[in-house]
Amino acid sequence: MSHGRFLPPDHSRGDENTVGGYAAVHGRAAALEGRDGLSYSLEVLTDETGDATKPFGAYLVFLQWKRMGQQGIEGHLETDFLAHADTAEAAHEMVSALPLTECQRLLDALIVARDGDRGRRWFDVMREDDA
Repeated sequence: MSHGRFLPPDHSRGDENTVGGYAAVHGRAAALEGRDGLSYSLEVLTDETGDATKPFGAYLVFLQWKRMGQQGIEGHLETDFLAHADTAEAAHEMVSALPLTECQRLLDALIVARDGDRGRRWFDVMREDDA
């Protein structure tokens, strides 16, 4: 089992309120709590678009962490392309500049698209099932 280590934030490395800035300041990916009460880490990925006028796109992947048991990834959600550019690096940079508040909005919209608008967190559902 690997143990986490504390790295003090280095605020000279960027704006911790953006995807890329948070990773630079804290030395790890940002994490958000979804509207379902689960924890998600986020990462910017790029891919070829197949369109010669905008050859590369960047998008967010939200890794859903297990809520119980051994630590690990249980699933993921991903956005459509959020930025297009002539290079993968340029597209990555554009999405890395997104504010974390926008990432939270995108994550919650993906959860609603997946689960419907139940508005209940996983632990509230568990309590109702026990009743």
